[in-house]
Amino acid sequence: MLDWLKTLLHLPGGQPKAIPEALWQQTLQHYPFLAHLSAADRQTLRTLVGEFLNRKEFTGAHELQVTDEMAVAIAAQACLPVLHLGLDWYDDFTGIVVHAGAMLARRVSTDQAGVVHDYKEALLGEAMHGGPVTLSWQDVAASGRSAEHGHNVVIHEFVHKIDMKDGTANGCPPLPSRADQAVWHDTMHAAYDHFCEQIAMAERFGAAAPWLDAYGATAPAEFFAVACEAYFVNRERFTQEFSTLTPLFDQFFQAK
Repeated sequence: MLDWLKTLLHLPGGQPKAIPEALWQQTLQHYPFLAHLSAADRQTLRTLVGEFLNRKEFTGAHELQVTDEMAVAIAAQACLPVLHLGLDWYDDFTGIVVHAGAMLARRVSTDQAGVVHDYKEALLGEAMHGGPVTLSWQDVAASGRSAEHGHNVVIHEFVHKIDMKDGTANGCPPLPSRADQAVWHDTMHAAYDHFCEQIAMAERFGAAAPWLDAYGATAPAEFFAVACEAYFVNRERFTQEFSTLTPLFDQFFQAK
C-alpha cells in the first residue's frame, strides 16, 4: 500500500518529495481536465499534491489496497478547487476512506406525518463536517470519462469541505464581506431556482432535462457542489449552461 509514499514522500524536515514523473504523467493522461491546465498551474498542482499527500492519510475500506496511483489521482482532483486558495481549506480533517465502489449508508428520517423511515442509501462519496472524506474508487477512476457530463465525485465532496469551512454546508463558502455574501446569494439562488424549475419541467412535463446532474436540485449545498464539478472539469460547457456562475466561481477560486 502506497509504496512510493511510504519510501519517498518525506524528506528531512517534513518536506514532501516530488511525485515521480511517470506517475504524474500517468495521472494527467488519465484525467485530461488536469492536463488542460496551463503549464504553470500544472506545476503548482503537482507541488500542492505532494503537500496534500504529506498531510492526509488514506485508508482502504474492506481490505481495499490503496495504491500510489489511486492516492495521487484522488489528491490531484481534490487539490484542483484549492489550487489558488491553499490547503488550509482542508485542515479540518486528515482521513480519506476509499471504497471499491458505491457504499451503503444507513439513513433515518421522519416524514411530515411523523413516521420514521429507516433505510439504506447508495453513496458515491461523503464528506463529514470535521471528519473524513469517503470516496468510491470506481467513480474516481471514471472521472476522466465522466468529465464530458460534468461529473466528478472527488471535486463534489471536497467542495462540500470548502462549503463547511464556516461550520455549515449551505451552498455559500466563507466570503470576506457581507457585500460578497449578498452577491453570492443572489447569483447562486437565481441559478439554483432556474435549475430546479428545469428539473421540474423535465420530470413533470417531459421537457428536455438540463445537462447538469439533477442531484443538484436537492439542496443549495448540493447545487454548489454539483456546479463546481462541472466548472472544474468541463468549463466550456458549464459556462454555456450557467454564464452567470463562471465569473462568480472565477472570483472565489481565484481562477486565472
